[in-house]
Amino acid sequence: MSSLINQPEWQHLSTLAKSVKDKHMRDWFAAEPNRAEKMQASGCGIFLDYSKNRVNDDIMQGLMALANAQGLEKLRDNMFSGKQINQTEGRAVLHTALRNLSDKPVYVDNEDVMPEIRQTLKKMRTFTESVHSGEHTGYTGKAIKHVVAIGIGGSFLGPKIMTEALKPYQHDAVDVHFVANVDGCHINDVLSRVDHEETLIVMSSKSFSTQETLQNTQSAKTWFLRCGGAQKDIASHFVAVSSNVEAATEFGIARENIFPMWDWVGGRYSLWSAIGLPICLSLGFEHFQSLLEGAYDMDKHFCETPLEKNLPVIMGMLGIWYRNFFDAQSHVLLPYYHYLRGLPAYVQQLDMESNGKQVTQSGEVVDYQTGPIIWGSEGTNGQHSFHQLIHQGTSLIPADFMLPLNVPEQNDTHHAMLASNCFGQAQALMQGKTYDECYADLADADLDEATRKNIAQHKTMPGNKPSNTLLFEALTPQTLGSLIALYEHKVFVQGAIWQVNSFDQWGVELGKALGNQVLDGIVGDADEANFDGSTRQLIAHFQRANAQK
Repeated sequence: MSSLINQPEWQHLSTLAKSVKDKHMRDWFAAEPNRAEKMQASGCGIFLDYSKNRVNDDIMQGLMALANAQGLEKLRDNMFSGKQINQTEGRAVLHTALRNLSDKPVYVDNEDVMPEIRQTLKKMRTFTESVHSGEHTGYTGKAIKHVVAIGIGGSFLGPKIMTEALKPYQHDAVDVHFVANVDGCHINDVLSRVDHEETLIVMSSKSFSTQETLQNTQSAKTWFLRCGGAQKDIASHFVAVSSNVEAATEFGIARENIFPMWDWVGGRYSLWSAIGLPICLSLGFEHFQSLLEGAYDMDKHFCETPLEKNLPVIMGMLGIWYRNFFDAQSHVLLPYYHYLRGLPAYVQQLDMESNGKQVTQSGEVVDYQTGPIIWGSEGTNGQHSFHQLIHQGTSLIPADFMLPLNVPEQNDTHHAMLASNCFGQAQALMQGKTYDECYADLADADLDEATRKNIAQHKTMPGNKPSNTLLFEALTPQTLGSLIALYEHKVFVQGAIWQVNSFDQWGVELGKALGNQVLDGIVGDADEANFDGSTRQLIAHFQRANAQK
């Protein structure tokens, strides 16, 4: 049995879980008129109602005791101070430094990284303003009207989802398009809609060798040259976010149009860096700066607020409660705002790539559950599809509901309906509907007794399904920055409890390596002995199909 499970705090929570297994939240609400007032917290413009969770005061105290026993606050401080908490890669973890708006230095290997961060932000501002003003033109002198941002993983999801979420704030100078999939249909569809003379390509790859990103960028270059551009004109139409300056300049990108990346920023945490250049180009630098401000506010909240009122800590520890003591395999995110519909996919990568681990920092194979499956969709669409599983399925699926209280230029009736669905679904998950209530509803249904009982059974919903509700005044750039940082820190909290390294991703690296090896096999540059029988068969099928073209 692992040291974590052996901890008195863990054992105490296990006992508490057994004691409330048959308790229903309906009864807790009836017995505690002030339950909702007690189980709320707020910070950085975000209000959290966590009263619809299968917890009481003793459980919340027990969860905070576990956080203390695991040294959460010290681990948090180590991250912010630049210590090498990513031990398997020997790196600091300093996405928080990218939005550090204080005058405090942040050291990596005894060197303050803040001057370089500020210099990069200044460079991003200058470049963005030159594009928006028309000062930066294409090789024929035409202003840039389209930006094609090419990346994958964190280099794609962060910029895409942030610009999508902040559509009401988008700048009218350029349209930004995103490409990630190596499937040629994607890049071809995007390039077919733009004029090469008015298009800027932003390539984001730390190594300038990420297979999918490099291939899509090469295809964009081929398209540009085929349309009439020359190699020397690449400098006007291609920029890169990369640490491999030599490869980028060899490609044709002007050195002054290469934006830096650092080893201490993981891809899924990188939107705050120059990876966010497409956000700047889409929204304007001022709104990107507001994103940073919101994240910085949440950083301060995470560092300064007592654990029992700390938003990331509360949400993170509730996640521990359900994953480890109720065997909840997944967690659903339900944003009730159309522009925030991409958030579940963003948090999916953030959480599952960070905490989908089976070994602790010390190399011990875990004997407890770690990262949950993260999924979700926008409300109200999900109510007409997968909400059925949450309400009446056999699995416990905790949910996060999210709603802005105000939206720009929104019809009041539409927004009131949206809010009513958000609050109503959370209430329905909590209270459910008993067999007796369903049976009584069918009193006037002209059914025989056996049919009435059968239908009542099918309509019964057990309830007692946990959820959080997050409200914010409006989804401004600053609020969105705080919201994203909230989920970043929630993931950190859970990784700290599970004692895993939340900042490496060896499973991703293996897939990349094998993908490159299989590609060599497809083009005939690899020994067949490298592959299992199934892979050899699949390669042969692909080769035969393409030999016929």
